[in-house]
Amino acid sequence: MSAATINPNEAAHFGALAADWWDPHGSSAMLHKLNPVRLAYIRDRIDAHWHVDARERYPLSGRSAIDVGCGAGLLAEPLARMGAKVTGVDAAPENIAAARDHAAGQGLAIHYHAGELAALPAATFDLVTSMEVVEHVTDPAAFIAELAARLAPGGLMILSTPNRTALSKLLLVEAAERIGAVPRGTHDWDQFLKPEELTGLMEEAGLQVIDRTGLSPSPAKGFKLGGSEALNYLVAARHAG
Repeated sequence: MSAATINPNEAAHFGALAADWWDPHGSSAMLHKLNPVRLAYIRDRIDAHWHVDARERYPLSGRSAIDVGCGAGLLAEPLARMGAKVTGVDAAPENIAAARDHAAGQGLAIHYHAGELAALPAATFDLVTSMEVVEHVTDPAAFIAELAARLAPGGLMILSTPNRTALSKLLLVEAAERIGAVPRGTHDWDQFLKPEELTGLMEEAGLQVIDRTGLSPSPAKGFKLGGSEALNYLVAARHAG
């Protein structure tokens, strides 16, 4: 993330949760429930974009990936297991330290960097992901532009973010924080982006949205793809033209 987009307060908030990030019953429990659903979407988009057989164990073999706002590596590690050469970047040094320790314990070679995305060496990536991050930056347009600059020709970008609706304010902010489902101060509802707003920013950055789907609660599974976008949604994009 460029210097104009990192919010130090947000970085400090999430950095304080670093030690608990990999505990499925701790403060990041919601992320552990979201992650399998996100991964299912990412795998589906990978297969469609690069015409990969769904039975292929390493669909990202020979490709590079970057996860921006990677936290302690909940998404970066599965991407590495799919065969990608993975880079993870996060604003909080505490998260990167936890990510490095966990990856080492798993025998995974992931390149982690703390700080600004723009500070990384010039490079582009076949797959660019950023999950629940754009709503935490100070300048979403600049952030999306930087993500687009990191996307290789022919590459795939996948983002997820909460929608700014009355329902998301009630459930994701007021109720979730009140009952402890997410740590207090995690969400600022005013920073949430509606799908048309995010799409507009992506188009301004030279991207074309090629798929969008809702991510909603499921009594049976915790979360499910498809259906309502009122709480959260995912988008897939590529360079326009």
